[in-house]
Amino acid sequence: MWSFFSRDASKDFNFEIGELVPSLENKSIWALHKGKRKGGNEEVSVFAQLETAKAAVKRLKTLRHPSVLTYLDSLESEKVLYLATEYVEPLGYHLENLSLEGPQKDLYTAWGIFQITRALSFLNNDGNLRHNNVNIWSVFVNSSGEWKLGGVEYVTNVQDVTPPFKIISPLEVYVPPEKNDPSKQRLITKCSNDMWGLGCLIWEVFNSPLYQQSSLKNVDKIPKQLGPLYCELVGSNPSSRPNPADIITRCRKLGGYFKNDLVDTLLFLEEIQIKDKNEKNRFFSNLTPHLDNFPDNVCKHKILPQLITAFEFGDAGSAVLAPMFKLGRLLDEAEYQKKIVPCVVKLFGSNDRATRSRLLQQLEIFIGHLQASTVNDQIFPQIAHGFMDTNPTIREQTVKSVIHLAPKLNYNNLNVEVLRHFARLQSKDDQGGIRTNTTVCLGKIAQHLHPQIRQKVLISAFIRAMRDPFPPARNAGILALAATQQYYLLSEVSSRILPALCQLTMDLEKSVRDSVFRTIKGFLGKLEKVSEDPSLRESMEADVNTATPSLSNAAATWAGWAVTAVTAKFYRSQSDTVKSMNPITSKMLTKPGSLEQPSSSSISTTTSSVTSMTSLEHEEGSRGNDSVSDYDYNHWEDNDNWGDMETGGQMISSSGSGGATGTSDPISPRLATKVTDGWDNEEWGSLEEEPEGEAELTSPSEAWSPSETAPIISPELQRPSSGWSQTTVNRKQHSAWEETEFEPLEEIPGGSNSKLEEAKKKREEKKLMRQKRTRS
Repeated sequence: MWSFFSRDASKDFNFEIGELVPSLENKSIWALHKGKRKGGNEEVSVFAQLETAKAAVKRLKTLRHPSVLTYLDSLESEKVLYLATEYVEPLGYHLENLSLEGPQKDLYTAWGIFQITRALSFLNNDGNLRHNNVNIWSVFVNSSGEWKLGGVEYVTNVQDVTPPFKIISPLEVYVPPEKNDPSKQRLITKCSNDMWGLGCLIWEVFNSPLYQQSSLKNVDKIPKQLGPLYCELVGSNPSSRPNPADIITRCRKLGGYFKNDLVDTLLFLEEIQIKDKNEKNRFFSNLTPHLDNFPDNVCKHKILPQLITAFEFGDAGSAVLAPMFKLGRLLDEAEYQKKIVPCVVKLFGSNDRATRSRLLQQLEIFIGHLQASTVNDQIFPQIAHGFMDTNPTIREQTVKSVIHLAPKLNYNNLNVEVLRHFARLQSKDDQGGIRTNTTVCLGKIAQHLHPQIRQKVLISAFIRAMRDPFPPARNAGILALAATQQYYLLSEVSSRILPALCQLTMDLEKSVRDSVFRTIKGFLGKLEKVSEDPSLRESMEADVNTATPSLSNAAATWAGWAVTAVTAKFYRSQSDTVKSMNPITSKMLTKPGSLEQPSSSSISTTTSSVTSMTSLEHEEGSRGNDSVSDYDYNHWEDNDNWGDMETGGQMISSSGSGGATGTSDPISPRLATKVTDGWDNEEWGSLEEEPEGEAELTSPSEAWSPSETAPIISPELQRPSSGWSQTTVNRKQHSAWEETEFEPLEEIPGGSNSKLEEAKKKREEKKLMRQKRTRS
């Protein structure tokens, strides 16, 4: 059909002309082709015409409006006229292939009609022009789902009352009825012709292309909100047809057809440069839940670019992160790497605590798109500072983030850096919830650890957790042992794990006791099977030395230990918000009953961490003068390191930076014996120590600086000296369990605690006697 297009005519044209786009035949003077910019991949649309549209091209050059078809370039030759615009497709073709249904379609249609109404208001009121060709064939849709008004070949000045003659005869159906009625000529206004066309367009959007004017009387498919307005638009009296500016005002009021979430969102983004910071924060904070009802192409090509721009060049702040990451799922991998990843890397360098907190919360969404080299070289060094942040919320979220980072971390970052921080947090952090979640995370990343490191670390770490004065931390240690059972040699099960578990069978917390007995039964079952059939030993220990263990034994079903979900259902550090996640774990790591109803046997703690962003931004000094120098590996060997766990009774409530100290369950003195291999092996060195009184962590504030929480470490403090042997606990005195030292204490309801005090005194005396024997 277009064989007469000459190569010579287009050799200087900057666009390549592709295949013909159907649906405009006999409906427009133009033929629409797909096209590309020469030397690039940018898609465009090329309109071709034979000489009769020169005026239209000149007109389109001067019309610049968000809802008018965007002019790019044109070329005139002897035989043909080429017009290049942004890439679009005819509205009729677009609606035929539209897959939207329900609320999505309703919102999208309202946005489209709003855009055409806005374009007509621009022409009629600002340009003093009439379009004279408003219908489904003069409207086009770009890749962002925006409706653009085209077909400007019939545009005239408002002084020209009579509509121009339509070259294409099928377009005569859109001519308003007053054209052939001289008595109504004086009633024509500057916008009456185009408002008639707008009414025809509305009918076609909800029905099908218009072939006879009598069909306009059928209003069954017109939305009720548009019913009265539609009747005014297609009324026989031209003077009664409203001005497009008035239509926008009416329909943008509460309950109007143009008043919906999609239109509100897109209009706000168009005007974002004139909005203040508070308005932007409110807008972005409320945007995420609405995105599910927005069409994907609008989200991907319209909203997401605006969010990225607002982040990079505006003051949108951390509130923009949640909707930006949610929409990032719509991008293919190449687009994600180009558009989102640079923003992520930049964000992790932010000093704003709120931004860092939101990033850590959203990590699961985008971690799969990050290359391992990017994570290790650019992101993990920034995240690692959070392990020593003075704000408990940042520390806790940093610990949880390791779950998602572990598969991408290299040997040094995972097996050295992460475990060094975990060792310090599990033993020295003043927040019970953080100590608990450190144990939870260690169990969940066990499969990614190097086999040799795994053998050294896991048992010692989990046994330490079982000595913690905080009941959920003890419970986490027990359940972690059960969940990672495939990584232990059976000899270690019998010699280390089972004795440690048995010491907790008299724990004051019922949830801990229940977990202990279930776990003991599981390990005893394994030992019993191997005892009956020694050939099973090799298969049971198959995963101990493998770098990529199989999901065998309990590993395939351990998602519910401690808490069910990896991402958000860890132990919550607020003392009154720990919740069960499923029936299986409802009695494992939920808030102990004793925390709900305080009694003499309960363990109280102030481990609440700030979870709301408001309190996070304004919190001051949650840990006081807790400094890096407080952490000393030599103290790991001390009998008193576990919070006076030898004495029974009620634990003293921690306050401020006091940490979880005091007394706890009536546990045997042997429980305080330090296991010195693995987790607390001297190979880990002293964790970023400094001389006392020099380097203290800064108190929480609005801004966060790596220099504040990652002080330079003196080389001589990197590794302990030979003094390790001097602090090693003498195990000889604990070679056997002394029945006289293990006296369970029972609460006397409603009575005095004299018996409790007497038992405490006895234990203190025995403790002093042991210390004298040690010194002698």
